Amino acid sequence: MIENVDLSLVDWSRAQFALTAMYHWIFVPLTLGLSFIIAITETIYVRTDRPEWKRLTRFWMTLFGINFAIGVATGIILEFEFGTNWSNYSWFVGDIFGAPLAIEGILAFFLESTFVAVMFFGWNKVSKKFHLASTWLVAIGANLSALWILVANAWMQNPVGMTFNPETARNEMTDFWAVLFNPVAVEKFLHTITSGFLLASVFVLGISCWFLLKNREVWLAKRSILVAGIFGLLSVLSVVFTGDSSARTLAELQPVKFAAFEGNYDGKHNAGLTVVGVLKDTGEKLGNKKINDFLFRIEIPGFLSVMTKGDRDAYVPGLKDLIYGTPDDPEIMPVTVKMERGKLAKDILDDYKRARMMNDREQVQNIMQFMRSERFIEENFRYFGYAFLNSPEDVIPDVRIAFYTFHLMVLLGFMFILIFVLALFFLFNDSLMKNRWFLRIAVVTIPLAYIASESGWVLAEMGRQPWIIQDLMPVTVAATKISPGSVITTFILFAALFTVLLVAEVSIMIRQIKSGPIH
Repeated sequence: MIENVDLSLVDWSRAQFALTAMYHWIFVPLTLGLSFIIAITETIYVRTDRPEWKRLTRFWMTLFGINFAIGVATGIILEFEFGTNWSNYSWFVGDIFGAPLAIEGILAFFLESTFVAVMFFGWNKVSKKFHLASTWLVAIGANLSALWILVANAWMQNPVGMTFNPETARNEMTDFWAVLFNPVAVEKFLHTITSGFLLASVFVLGISCWFLLKNREVWLAKRSILVAGIFGLLSVLSVVFTGDSSARTLAELQPVKFAAFEGNYDGKHNAGLTVVGVLKDTGEKLGNKKINDFLFRIEIPGFLSVMTKGDRDAYVPGLKDLIYGTPDDPEIMPVTVKMERGKLAKDILDDYKRARMMNDREQVQNIMQFMRSERFIEENFRYFGYAFLNSPEDVIPDVRIAFYTFHLMVLLGFMFILIFVLALFFLFNDSLMKNRWFLRIAVVTIPLAYIASESGWVLAEMGRQPWIIQDLMPVTVAATKISPGSVITTFILFAALFTVLLVAEVSIMIRQIKSGPIH
């Protein structure tokens, strides 16, 4: 049971972190993708020695620089919040969460920040090949930064490669390679960076189409559409592939999240995949959670069973099965059993603390030996976080948010495939200028790419609630015990600051785009 937890403090701490993360994520995907597009266009310039490609590269590089600076500022604030607002979490994860972030700062960000100066200011000071190498190193450094941050985040979704030290009440890394090659980390990294490539490609495509609508910089716009169209089409196909792979992994490692974003309450054989649907409140509840049913939906029969188990007749559990258990899948452990095992692990840890306080060395040694046994870890400690839940239904995330963010992201993804195919088709047919309707759609698509990107992160983080570390620590016990008023104050300050930064960036970007490339 949760004791002495100020839920208003937890809610405001969550709100502040969500605010910072979502603002930060506005800037990151464009940095990831635009850095590689710039590297590609500069490579073409070096190989052809045509000044038009240099001019094109410098134009997109200017927009990259504006976005990069503000992204760094929000990212630094985000990392500080782990210590200020989530100190219990920061202590509990020990060196596991900090190690990837340290590597990101020492190696990846250092690489990126070192060569970004050469990239921007070294055009006439270093050789073409050295400048090109610097541009590629900035792109590689930016994406390596994403790798280590996503490794840290993936560990929270699937904690591996660690052991619990009862003396310090911390989790400590025992296998760095297990953490690095965590299946969630690999798939999350590939899916996230390719989605960044996709967003940047939509960004370049939309702005280039705006130039064509204005009948300006036609050569630059068409060449940019060529690069963005090919790069974007390859990226969006990769996003679809890695997204499908990630869903299969989620079905195995985070089945509650998987059931939530499909809106599945009741498990079934030959389960269909929902393509489009609208949820409604049934008036019924599971514990304190509302049950949402479909007002209508379009589904592909049997496809969910095939996608998750490779068999059309396979049983796909729903939320009710995952909470209460089901005879259709005896391997599913009811949440009540997990709560009992977690409570036992917590009680043993409390006994250990008391024995240490009483200086009972024999008892300390016996409990320590038991807690380090494989039996304790597999049967009890892996469910440690369930000891802090009030009811089995607490494991259900917000089904509406999970369902709509997932399906919005998927539908927009397939729309982007069509956009890139049409862009390349009209470009190679030399009919872009004739199809002004498409040029307008391409411009409007830019904000849709940001919506799809943000939806992915909302799904990833909201879908795993109530856990800050899957099965080991709920969000309610992770927050720092500080005054809710201080969190509210900083929330308001950050909201104002980030909004000003966003407005400033958009204004500068628009001004730079209207000015066009430097002659």
